[in-house]
Amino acid sequence: MSMEGDEQVLDLLHEARNDEFETVINYQSDAIALAGVAAEEVADSLSADVEEELGHAEELGERIVQLGDQPKGSYEIEMGQESLQPPEDPTDTLAVIDGVIEAEEGAVETYRELVTVADEADDPVTEDLATELLADEEEHLTEFEGYRKEYDN
Repeated sequence: MSMEGDEQVLDLLHEARNDEFETVINYQSDAIALAGVAAEEVADSLSADVEEELGHAEELGERIVQLGDQPKGSYEIEMGQESLQPPEDPTDTLAVIDGVIEAEEGAVETYRELVTVADEADDPVTEDLATELLADEEEHLTEFEGYRKEYDN
């Protein structure tokens, strides 16, 4: 890998890991805050996704170490997932669904970029990891797009 390729791969690995941690916090907060019968299935799905997203963060951190860098601690993690903040109205399940869709679209975009950058940097291990995580995020996105369609009907 080239120095520039290494740096781009590491930057995206760090970005993805930070996003996964922020998503864990927000999914858990949303799952706890949501109220009402209509919210139960969405809250359960978010709770289940917390474990998967945390696993993604761990895998990304391990890859960062394998590439000779260190994962960032909480002081270095920038957060900004405004759309995933718990809604003021705990029965506003649609706001949470829309926030999840936005976050998952961002994750899909990040992992697609990481696949491309890792391929260009001749880093098949990172490319494989990014492809695996991309598939998980696309699955989450499809699930929440399905919830969104239910609200549109």
